[in-house]
Amino acid sequence: MKTPIFSIIIPVRKSNPYLEETLIKLKKQSVDNFEILVITDEVSDSANPSEKRNLGAKNAKGDYLVFFDDDSYPNKNYFKNAFNLVNKNSKFAAFCGPCLTPPKDDLFKQASGLVWSSWLGSGGAGLYRNSIQPARFVDDYPSVNLIVKKEDFDSVGGFNTSFWPGEDTVLCLNLVKKLNKKIFYHPSLVVYHHRRSVIIPHLQQITRYAIQRGFFVKKFPETSFKIGYFIPTLFSFYMILFLINKIFLHQFLLNFPLYIYISILITTFIKFIFDGKNLIISLLATITIPLTHFYYGILFLHGLSKKEVKFKAHAFDKKTGKYIGG
Repeated sequence: MKTPIFSIIIPVRKSNPYLEETLIKLKKQSVDNFEILVITDEVSDSANPSEKRNLGAKNAKGDYLVFFDDDSYPNKNYFKNAFNLVNKNSKFAAFCGPCLTPPKDDLFKQASGLVWSSWLGSGGAGLYRNSIQPARFVDDYPSVNLIVKKEDFDSVGGFNTSFWPGEDTVLCLNLVKKLNKKIFYHPSLVVYHHRRSVIIPHLQQITRYAIQRGFFVKKFPETSFKIGYFIPTLFSFYMILFLINKIFLHQFLLNFPLYIYISILITTFIKFIFDGKNLIISLLATITIPLTHFYYGILFLHGLSKKEVKFKAHAFDKKTGKYIGG
């Protein structure tokens, strides 16, 4: 086998239908300039995804490391497009692209994807992450669709395993700030990422992310102190104030922000319909957006107040073959 240009690293707990789908999609790529490293709990002593990714990177033979999740898969020309990008931009440290909702996902997963791909749902902070947008430089990108030059990855010590989730945020920060290099987002690097169903699984998914991002505002303000991350908390504060006013104060002027928010929400719903989205999916997404804002806003504030954040991954006992803790 010829030396691969790209080393695909996928951390998983164990084999699952999504992973099998990913491997099938990889076999259908228009080029074969890559190797695949699947790091399971049976291989690694830890269930922490960042440690699995570091182990994969250590054993990688390619010049570029490609990080996917086990529930994501690239479009057919991903590695053809990636090859062209790294050839033209060899000085860049990393590359990334949009994560779209697979067309075969059910209505509830499609609704979750629609939340994240809308301006209002993403808070304006991550629209390019979940929809196809013009090429740009970014300073933070999730490891569900991230290509990093191995030389630069090694230079910054790989993923900081003290942080999970958020290890990708710290990696990107080190690439941009410590190495003074670029991370290039390009719309041709399309990955399809299966979503969590609305409403409960969708909200559960953002629990760790909201708390960690709130903590990162203090820990890594260079890339996390952004207005887009604060807006949901401001919304949560307002809704609490609105309820207090409704019960005790009865000040009519405090109603206006809510009227504006509802108007934007209705406009978003109408846009979904005009963009050809399914009526039920559009309605589910529209209902989920304010719930997402309020839930994220409260947990973000919780993270902001913490001195330390530690999420424990499920540990895998090789003797029993079972997960413990977490």
